[in-house]
Amino acid sequence: MWLKYGVNEEGILICIEDITRGKTSLKCPYCQGSLTAKKGKVKEHHFAHNDQTCRPIANREFPTLPLYDNFNIQLSSKDLALLKLLWREYGAKNYPISSCLVTSGLLKAGMLRKNVYIKPPEYEFSDLGKIPVGALEFRQFNDVQEPLLLKKLLKLELAFKHAEYKNAPDLAYRLTDLKLYRAQLQRILSSSLYFLEIETNIGTFYKIGVTTRPVVKRVAEVKIDLLAHYSSVAIKVLGTWQHRGNIELYFKHRYRDFNHPIGSLTEYYKFNAEDTEMVLRDLQQMQPKVLSLDEIDILEENTNWEQIAV
Repeated sequence: MWLKYGVNEEGILICIEDITRGKTSLKCPYCQGSLTAKKGKVKEHHFAHNDQTCRPIANREFPTLPLYDNFNIQLSSKDLALLKLLWREYGAKNYPISSCLVTSGLLKAGMLRKNVYIKPPEYEFSDLGKIPVGALEFRQFNDVQEPLLLKKLLKLELAFKHAEYKNAPDLAYRLTDLKLYRAQLQRILSSSLYFLEIETNIGTFYKIGVTTRPVVKRVAEVKIDLLAHYSSVAIKVLGTWQHRGNIELYFKHRYRDFNHPIGSLTEYYKFNAEDTEMVLRDLQQMQPKVLSLDEIDILEENTNWEQIAV
């Protein structure tokens, strides 16, 4: 978990992806300490304190979106390795899993479920358990993730209201937690997912990405980037999906074996014709995103935080 948002002079949360690297005028949303944007090639892009890191950040206590940029579901390294092995040997082949191969950690995390129709009962992968191995289709991934997103929002709202009612000393932290989480939700809800087919003079590639602007503007930027590497570039938009910014990182996780970096550009993939049909079908089977009232409120920024904080 890394701090991805800083606060500007107007009190607006700014994402790390929207600024350049180096020292910034932004402040930590928890302690108001000065921040530097760390945007290297090894660690995730994040903000670091210029002075001593405050407790919420040092202890990694701030809220993040469930199943957005980490798909290991807090499994231990041992359980994760076993889960991947079980998928290769059993799940991918649709074989039942004997109870003697199952650990309490995998069961407690909901990775496996008992199939009572087999005698004696044995285990199979749950939808949640397919996520760490990248086996869950996008339509089903949305079905798993969306309730978790809203459940966590409700939990943060209740924690803030409780702290407000008790006039608790951590009231400011609870408010910041809620604001940070809403900002993250707003970012994925306001983004459209796009999938591009790119014909170059040496072959065909594909790109996944998200944008809050018209896709045609993003396509123009992609073409400029690629003309630094190829003498000819023709781009076709194969699909766009509104309010689906939550899918981009899971796509990269699910299809990581097809990743085809072009110089420093990392969101490109190389599929054969059959694989392309499979990926496009995976994307097209997603149901259109229907916004809840809470999500509409977040997109429209109807909540007056200054009034809430009084």
